[in-house]
Amino acid sequence: MSDASISLVDGAAQEPAGGVVGQTISEQTERIEHEILAPYATHASASKGRERPEDRDPLRTCFQRDRDRIVHAKAFRRLKHKTQVFVAPIGDHFTVRLTHTLEVAQIGRTIARALRLNEDLTEAIALGHDLGHTPFGHVGEDVLTELLGRRFHHAEQGLRVVEVLEAGGRGLNLTFEVRDGIRGHSWAMTAPETLEATVVRFADRIAYLNHDLADAIRAGIISPDDIPDEIVALLGGSHAQRINTLVMAIVESSQGRPVVEMTPEILHMMHELRRFMFSRVYLAPTATPDRERAISVVRELFEHYSAHPDQMPEEYQRLPGEAIVRVADYISGMTDGYALRRHQELCG
Repeated sequence: MSDASISLVDGAAQEPAGGVVGQTISEQTERIEHEILAPYATHASASKGRERPEDRDPLRTCFQRDRDRIVHAKAFRRLKHKTQVFVAPIGDHFTVRLTHTLEVAQIGRTIARALRLNEDLTEAIALGHDLGHTPFGHVGEDVLTELLGRRFHHAEQGLRVVEVLEAGGRGLNLTFEVRDGIRGHSWAMTAPETLEATVVRFADRIAYLNHDLADAIRAGIISPDDIPDEIVALLGGSHAQRINTLVMAIVESSQGRPVVEMTPEILHMMHELRRFMFSRVYLAPTATPDRERAISVVRELFEHYSAHPDQMPEEYQRLPGEAIVRVADYISGMTDGYALRRHQELCG
């Protein structure tokens, strides 16, 4: 430790405020975690580590480093130009993947703090949970599933992004806990190992149901009066009320216990809200007027690059494995606008 980190009073060395002489800041943070987090929380000092061992960072815990690596990743920056539900929406206030991701991180941290879980781990998982999404939302995901002849799921692709595709094929070398949370954030996947990742599972659903509902109302697809009365009565009539009700239902059911769950009545009503959204928004033709165009763009780009893999960037040509997987990697990483531009240039 440098001389600047030790204060002198009457010629004697004093312990830094809130710290211990000889400890790095990251070690001090780990010590504080053991003092304030619940015993069943995931502590940075107990992480299962990385695939490639690294020296300790003097300032940040391993989960804080993972959060920062995700924020600085190219795949994270591209989220601002990827659709959530509406293909190429006209308007400044529609949700895109980046704003959705930030909402998930905010809701996740609120829940994690209330339950005395690890906020840094929760935030890292939340910020990385949608890195594997294709252009045009789940439409692109469905098309790639068909073309590959196997399931293409954004949670699995997100894991591939951070393990292989980022940093020129080296990946971000994230901790096991963050990688497990990215893959396990989707309810279609095996449950993740940490409570923090389960928090993100809930936060993701809370965020997308509510902002997609707001977007559908803004787009004129539904009106507030269309929301079933029982949902309004139990969850609330406004965006803020619904989110608060859902978050509080998790905190009230889980506080002081080594679980993350929601009170049964509210959980049931969240499922009812999701069913309503699928029937009136997600699968409604009026919600995705450009759906067929998006399908054609992804399909024709896939066919073109499968026939001309040498036209992909070199970093994708160098990837190991099947050629069609490399094509899927390239297309899934595209933003909506880039996919439309490349399709126009290549296919007319």
